[in-house]
Amino acid sequence: MRITFNIKLLAIVLTSFLSTVTAQDTIGFRALYKARIDPQKMQVTYDKTTHLLFPSPIRYVDLGSDYITAGKTNDLENVLRIKAALKGFEPETNFSVITKDGTFYSFDVLYSPYPDALSYDLSKLRTDTYKGNTSEILFEELKGDSSSVTDHIMKTLCESSKRSIRHIHSKSDGIEFIVKSLNLYNGKFYFVLQIKNSRNINYQVDYINFKITDKKNLKRTAVQDKILYPLRAYFSTLNIRTRSTVENVYLFDQFTLFKDQVLFIEIFEKNGGRHQRIKLKNKDLIKAKPIEKHF
Repeated sequence: MRITFNIKLLAIVLTSFLSTVTAQDTIGFRALYKARIDPQKMQVTYDKTTHLLFPSPIRYVDLGSDYITAGKTNDLENVLRIKAALKGFEPETNFSVITKDGTFYSFDVLYSPYPDALSYDLSKLRTDTYKGNTSEILFEELKGDSSSVTDHIMKTLCESSKRSIRHIHSKSDGIEFIVKSLNLYNGKFYFVLQIKNSRNINYQVDYINFKITDKKNLKRTAVQDKILYPLRAYFSTLNIRTRSTVENVYLFDQFTLFKDQVLFIEIFEKNGGRHQRIKLKNKDLIKAKPIEKHF
């Protein structure tokens, strides 16, 4: 009787324990279920390529298996090519994409010899499906700042007609290079640069330099120069057509200059010599205009 009683007691304890574990697992799954991101389903085939157009440049792509291949289109940062690497693969696979504005996209992929569509505009999907998704990816270079807010600020400044700085510019050979405004938000500088082309020949920017130079070394080699690299850049275009004007925005962590230093911003023409250079002093940097919170 005693052994039987102990066995029954042990069975009750084990049952109670397993019930508790199961209940906890169920609660855990329910909590995680609320946090899930539902994937979008799409079809791919072996003989044709599917293109996805994202509303922001692509920063990261991860494929779930070797059943599919993917790649960005040359010179198009927001277009992704997807294609089946194995004809008639089963079962389904998946892939994920993270874009520059901090949005995470998830896709389940099935094989079909005749896909429903070969081109997708994800900006339309985002309006409906991702509208309530408040989480976003945080990028290391922004040090915790919201990527979507940063992109919105840069886009808004680029499209703004306001010019708050009028004394920092250079002009030669029909090309005028201007610091249109210098703005400050959350410890970061937003340089808004404007290029005007008043000639009948297009002006193609090859590259741009931001560099800090000691005044006493201006006539020496560039060994002493400190090159600054932007955290991000927002380009309307780098090809300034004849008799047109463009604005581009460059993002930096805020900084100041020592008494004997200056900041040079230089643009170099591709396959040409109409280079431009403008100079900023520390007094220009510390007068950066704060951006209002409504951004």
